[in-house]
Amino acid sequence: MSRIGMIDPADWDYRLTAAIDPDNRSPLEQGLTRFFAHCPDQALGLMSFAGSLKAGRTLPERLVELVRLRVAFFNQCRSCMAIRYSDALADGLDEGAVCSLERPHEAEGLSDAEKAAIRFGELMATDHLAIGDAHFAELRRHFTEAQIVELGMTCAFFVGFGRLAATWHMVDELPEAFQAEGSVTPWAAPGIQVR
Repeated sequence: MSRIGMIDPADWDYRLTAAIDPDNRSPLEQGLTRFFAHCPDQALGLMSFAGSLKAGRTLPERLVELVRLRVAFFNQCRSCMAIRYSDALADGLDEGAVCSLERPHEAEGLSDAEKAAIRFGELMATDHLAIGDAHFAELRRHFTEAQIVELGMTCAFFVGFGRLAATWHMVDELPEAFQAEGSVTPWAAPGIQVR
């Protein structure tokens, strides 16, 4: 059971309803908005920030999704792990690539750029002060300065809000595999939702 009460979309501030159109989304797709609805002004600001990260993205969707899922594993954000975004699937993400996240640095199906971005994301989630000059040199082999900044902002978003979502324990509507006690993984889990 969630540790924070969800607000039914019928009771949302009209601006949230206009921004997300809950009538055309499943409860899982309404996601964090049902919790953020307690603070509609902040929720709208967050939606604007998240939207700008998405709209201005120059990094490949597949790469961003791989980083997101690896961070979600370290955060143990079950709702994050249970979702696959359709734009990443359209960009070549499949469950084989997701399964490679168990040991991404050994995976043959990941590009060097993906591995560098995943490594940056996992360090952001586990030991951000370990990120040093060598990591940035590796990132510069694959990405522009602007893309490195974009990756950093995206990872910060994933780490921070993934951890918040994990503390709220939003598992009620997730597939059974993501409701289990203990550590769960985004790879090899049945019942994935496409968003």
